Amino acid sequence: MPSTKPQTRPARLETDIPSAQSRALKGYYTRMQADLLAQGLLRKDGGGPDTPYDADTLARNFERIAFFDEYERGEGLRASNGNAGTLRRWTGPVRLTVEFGPTVAKDQQVRDRIDVSAYARRLQRITRHPISFRPENANFHVLIVSEDDRATALSRVRELVPNINPASMSLLQNIPRSIHCLVLAFSDVNNDHDYARAIAIVRSEHPDLLRLSCIHEEIAQGLGLANDSPAARPSIFNDDDEFALLTTHDEMLLRILYDRRLRAGMSPEEARPIVRQIARELLGGSS
Repeated sequence: MPSTKPQTRPARLETDIPSAQSRALKGYYTRMQADLLAQGLLRKDGGGPDTPYDADTLARNFERIAFFDEYERGEGLRASNGNAGTLRRWTGPVRLTVEFGPTVAKDQQVRDRIDVSAYARRLQRITRHPISFRPENANFHVLIVSEDDRATALSRVRELVPNINPASMSLLQNIPRSIHCLVLAFSDVNNDHDYARAIAIVRSEHPDLLRLSCIHEEIAQGLGLANDSPAARPSIFNDDDEFALLTTHDEMLLRILYDRRLRAGMSPEEARPIVRQIARELLGGSS
């Protein structure tokens, strides 16, 4: 049976002209990035003296980001009911790969592979969890696709997750322009708290920094930090676009998430005293 996996072409053909919709998206996101940079947003410095936080703040941010969902699980873009869930993360190794739609330029593919591979190494150092860039037998797929690659991408998603729910497929068929990128994480069939597979969708129409920002946020969210919080700063888990890339604060959130004193399936009440202790340790005993 032929594979529907997005394939890399040997060379881009002159006739491969992006559609008007893809060109419009590229122009829109290019202007957006320029506007955000002009406002001093999309910072890459990871936070500094102007973004202080203490252990209590870190612990509160972790609880909000790790135990709550931005959207109702399995319901597309339906807003979450606001109820806390349980701690979810990967217990097995995370094997990242990146795949491209047929229209994605070769030079962009090279840059994006380098970025995802480097990020995987960074995430392993942070979490001390086995996270690697492994094209073979991958379980976390980053699909970088254009609007013109949508049919190919949908086929690939169905191949990776044959039993994907209709709401998720409906979302992927018509991703709103306001959604820059997204990640779908799927639990193990025997344990709802344990992630076993994830798929991130990143628009290739994004300029370099917005695309890298999507890679950072969606992979980190797919590891178990599923929510955003307006109180989180300095953080990419905040819809204000102040920071483009994973910050020092976010690294600590990931360290807490994968600390062995916590376990998948914990409630916020069970985890809270442990999270506070870890936060104090990470910040040198501050409170």
